[in-house]
Amino acid sequence: SLRRQRQMCIRDRFKGELNMVDIALGTALAAIGAGVAIGFAGLGSGLGQGMAAAGSVGAVAEDNDMFARGIIFSALPETQAIYGFLIAILLLVFSGLLGGGEGLSTEAGVVAIGVGAAIGFAGLGSGMGQGIAASSSVGAIVEDNDMFARGIIFSALPETQAIYGFLIAILLMVFGGILG
Repeated sequence: SLRRQRQMCIRDRFKGELNMVDIALGTALAAIGAGVAIGFAGLGSGLGQGMAAAGSVGAVAEDNDMFARGIIFSALPETQAIYGFLIAILLLVFSGLLGGGEGLSTEAGVVAIGVGAAIGFAGLGSGMGQGIAASSSVGAIVEDNDMFARGIIFSALPETQAIYGFLIAILLMVFGGILG
């Protein structure tokens, strides 16, 4: 059985007893894929939001009316973390870690690592790029209010890399035997 491929021991914190939890190797690999998905996508999102917020604070110091626009630009890089979170949840559910069910084969577990890498690394680069563009856009708006729409467009362009990573992650799950 797949669940017997790999065993992990954990201690019951309340009783001090040693319990055996059967986890298929493929399922354990899917847990790594889920961690990579949200870990790297969240890192890119956090760095991007930090960059955009740093630019927004400077803009608000010059013009208090920039607060709402600064919040909008600071929130844009959040989507990369959302994509990583969605993929991580799908991996956890369809690998059997959440909600039980049959574990994954080793081959599907290796695909799950690729799934996590696809959205994780795409989200990392996209989030950082979006933060840089958003920070610069906020600075441009302080100089010229008419730059808002163009700043949003420039800031949205790096999002496409995260969308590519998200789509590849979904395709890998579908054709790699994880979904369906």
